[in-house]
Amino acid sequence: MNPADLADVLREFHREKLALRERHVAVATRVSGYAANNAYQYVIAREDTHLAWLEAALAELGVAPETVPPPALPPRGRKDSVMPLVEEDAREAAAFAVRWRPRLSSLTHARHRMMMDVVVGETLEHKRFFDQIVAGREDVLGRRANGPGSPGTGDGVLAVRWIE
Repeated sequence: MNPADLADVLREFHREKLALRERHVAVATRVSGYAANNAYQYVIAREDTHLAWLEAALAELGVAPETVPPPALPPRGRKDSVMPLVEEDAREAAAFAVRWRPRLSSLTHARHRMMMDVVVGETLEHKRFFDQIVAGREDVLGRRANGPGSPGTGDGVLAVRWIE
């Protein structure tokens, strides 16, 4: 694969990943549940990392990353549930993996192929988070050490970092 073809593949992959990230940012503004919103914030942070990797790879090839238009979400209704949006995020994450996993084997640049494989794998992990949100799980990012109902953030975060 020549550098121009590699740049085209990386640019397309970046554009699709950026579109997913922008949608997740838009949906996160509608997710009010603490655990679900934390999961979205985690996903967005990981996607920021993925995009930084991809932008560095594009910069190596002298290519500027593309931008994407903001996502079009349906207008908010008074009693609308956010779950259809989360379900769609799960479907889009799965579709991203289905589109890209087979294409990765054709990349001859090992470092970029492995990077893209990590991005696809983490996108599938994000799909699992979305599926758990839809299922009503409160432990999307893990459980508290002492189980549900244990002291946690309580009325807010601690005033000091360490308590001895």
